[in-house]
Amino acid sequence: MGMVALGFAMAGVSLAQQTGTRPGESSSKQQKKDADANSATKNAPDQPMWDPLRAEKDIEVGKYYMNKGDVDAAIDRFNDAILAKPGFAIPFRYLGEAQEKKGLKREAIKSYTRYLDLLPHADDKEKIQKRIDKLWKEVGKKKKPEL
Repeated sequence: MGMVALGFAMAGVSLAQQTGTRPGESSSKQQKKDADANSATKNAPDQPMWDPLRAEKDIEVGKYYMNKGDVDAAIDRFNDAILAKPGFAIPFRYLGEAQEKKGLKREAIKSYTRYLDLLPHADDKEKIQKRIDKLWKEVGKKKKPEL
C-alpha cells in the first residue's frame, strides 16, 4: 500500500511540474493560459479585412461565375470584394448586375446607387442611372395594394 501512495505522490509531483500547480491545487491559471493561447487563433479572421489584391481576384472570379450562370456564387464573390476593399466602386456595379439578374431589384438599386456615389464621374453613369430608374419603376408596380 505504501508503494501505491508513493506512486500517486510522484505522479502528483510530475503533474505539478507540468502545470505549475501543486497536487490538489486548482489548475485555473494553466487553463487561463491555455484559453488565452487558443483564443488568439480562434478569434483571428482567416483573411485580412483590407486586401486590395483579394478584392480584384474576387471580382474576377465573380465575373466568371456570372458568365457561367451561377449568380449566387457571383453575388458572394462581389460581396467578398466589397469587404476586402470597401471604398472600391467596381464590385458594387457588378453586384448590382448580379442582383438584378436574380430579381433582387431593391438590392440592385442600392448597389448601383452606391457605385455612383463612390464613382460620380463613371463612364457608364448614364447607363447605370437608366437601370436604376427602370428598377424603381418595376419596384413601384409590384407594391402590394393596401387593404
